[in-house]
Amino acid sequence: MPLIQNRLNAEGSPYLRQHADNPVHWLPWGQEAFEQAKQQNKPIFLSIGYSTCHWCHVMNRESFSSPEVAEELNKTFICIKVDREERPDVDALYVDACQLMTGSAGWPLNIILTPDRKPFYAGTYFPPHSLPGRIGLVELTTSVAKLWNEDRDEAEKSASRIHESLLRLERRQTGFPLGDQALFKAVDELKQAFDQKNGGFSEAPKFPTPHNLLFLMRFAKRNLDTGCMDMVIRTLDAMRRGGIRDHIGGGFHRYSTDEAWLLPHFEKMLYDQALLMLAYTEAHQLTGRLRYQRTVRQIGEYCIRNMRHLDGAFYSAEDADSEGEEGQFYLWTFEELQKVLGKDLDLFKKVYPVSEEGNFLDESTMSRNGRNLIFRTEPLEETARRLGQDYTILRSKLEAMRHILYAARTSRIRPFRDKKILTDWNGLMIAALATAARTIHPCWKATAARTADFILEKMENNGRLYHLWHDGEAGVDGMLHDYACMAWGLTELYATTFDTNYLDKAIQLAQTMIDQMHDDLNGGFFATPESLELILVRQKDFRDAALPSGNAFALLALKKLAVLTGSKEFERCAQGIEQAFSTEVVQRPSAFTGLLMGVDFSLNGGTQVVVTGDRHRPDTSMLIQAAQSEFAPNMTLVHIPPDNVPPVLAHWAEGRPLVDEKATAYVCRNFACQEPVTDPGDLLEQLETPSPASGRNDKQET
Repeated sequence: MPLIQNRLNAEGSPYLRQHADNPVHWLPWGQEAFEQAKQQNKPIFLSIGYSTCHWCHVMNRESFSSPEVAEELNKTFICIKVDREERPDVDALYVDACQLMTGSAGWPLNIILTPDRKPFYAGTYFPPHSLPGRIGLVELTTSVAKLWNEDRDEAEKSASRIHESLLRLERRQTGFPLGDQALFKAVDELKQAFDQKNGGFSEAPKFPTPHNLLFLMRFAKRNLDTGCMDMVIRTLDAMRRGGIRDHIGGGFHRYSTDEAWLLPHFEKMLYDQALLMLAYTEAHQLTGRLRYQRTVRQIGEYCIRNMRHLDGAFYSAEDADSEGEEGQFYLWTFEELQKVLGKDLDLFKKVYPVSEEGNFLDESTMSRNGRNLIFRTEPLEETARRLGQDYTILRSKLEAMRHILYAARTSRIRPFRDKKILTDWNGLMIAALATAARTIHPCWKATAARTADFILEKMENNGRLYHLWHDGEAGVDGMLHDYACMAWGLTELYATTFDTNYLDKAIQLAQTMIDQMHDDLNGGFFATPESLELILVRQKDFRDAALPSGNAFALLALKKLAVLTGSKEFERCAQGIEQAFSTEVVQRPSAFTGLLMGVDFSLNGGTQVVVTGDRHRPDTSMLIQAAQSEFAPNMTLVHIPPDNVPPVLAHWAEGRPLVDEKATAYVCRNFACQEPVTDPGDLLEQLETPSPASGRNDKQET
């Protein structure tokens, strides 16, 4: 007998399709669902999740696949399913509502709404029936039905209070430009929060939050703060040693359940790979440590091998679960390791703490279950000393074992891969690949360009972006994150390829972002264009979470483009972002490190390098390579061809000719220009600034 499908079977989102066979009468977010709620006089059960969320899967199996639970839900509610990655605007609004009502939020996110979309009850995971300390979904549904039928006025009053609170969150007065004081206060707060033993800036659970590290590296370079660099290095080293990194296949898991980065939740998100690739790339530039270069290569190789569409763009995520169990793909029994590694296991277990009883703690029971996760607990150089082995030889042996284990793991059933392509996360990958291509892996320049071409060919039309693409169709109007991340990514791609087509497109996207989402009255940007209807409150996204806010990326993109183009409008809108949110930022600046990177650019973006010369001649390439070798994320690098200067660069070409028919570099810093140079060594001398990082010899390996 064929399964009866609900209305999600026609949706493009893989997450929504995962619920198409549920007996729950799901509808997608849209006018039809809200009309039904009004006509049938029912509250709305809104459930938000994403395809690689472990507890979303658990709730699907336990409750949404249950005929008993579905009957209660269908009888009481109009049920709506939302993919938070497809509609981050809907998700963000009701995350705020859940936090207002309960003090916390997460996924699965389950909200009960009035027919006009106002929330009056919120929670995350619900079991089918009540457990000690946690109400069950059946019992909750019964209580809500009683409230709705017998005391609806109270429910509607509660919903109106929450709605007013959500509106109040968006009311703010225009503040003031942010300066050095906010940066120094953010650093002081991060130093206070820093985990001296394990790295990172919180207790368990620990998220990578690469924007904290990117901000600290900029601050450290400008202020010669070795304390900042120490926090960065210790955090990066701890993460790459720990189980949050996939030591066998590359890439990083979403977060660690413990304070030492050892035991992860196993989903892999594209945005984490992009921002961590960028963090390790910049750390390599700043310190010269080869271990960071290797980490960057492994992240990139994982993404290109496992997360990439044949035509060039990247998928959004890989699931935590396979074969119905979280982490199954990544864990090993001791017997499996013996079978695969043979006698090499004797050395392997002295480096990685694997054992017959296992090192992996089951999250629900907190007991060992005979399975092992691959991680290390000490720097590899210390291990080599402890074992009396040559470090280089030991690392070579372990690399050979990694390849053997990887080959064995390919026979397993892989976790589900969400093949949804998201514009904003691909913008981050373009920026990361383009940056890494300058100093680590030049071939990734073509990879970044191909990714950009995919987005611009399939997800953009005359400056207007779509948010997602799946199965040959683009959908959902682009939001702030999409425009800001793509504009930033294309700007970084220009700085790697010097193809002005990408710069022209970045300028066009930035202008569309301003036209559609800029708040001309109060400054800053709304998270969504007006074309995305049915949002109860049009929010401004400015708080950092697992990745920086949309306004943070907009500030960075506009600042860079303002320097490149001389656009006063871009500069005005960028300053407006700082002023719109300054009151909140100065209260706790360490919560806004993504936005503070843009502020740092404002304060330290005064270095411009113009290289005039034939791009295909060695003398031009050597000057460009010299400029790109420096850790200078706030530097503006422009290439001017000797003939046929593109219109967008015409103002940079004035007064900057070839000297003695040689490729020539012109450096200006803080409104003062230096003598033109033709020798790469002289250029490096002009650009050289002291580094806060001690030692570029890579002696302290991990």
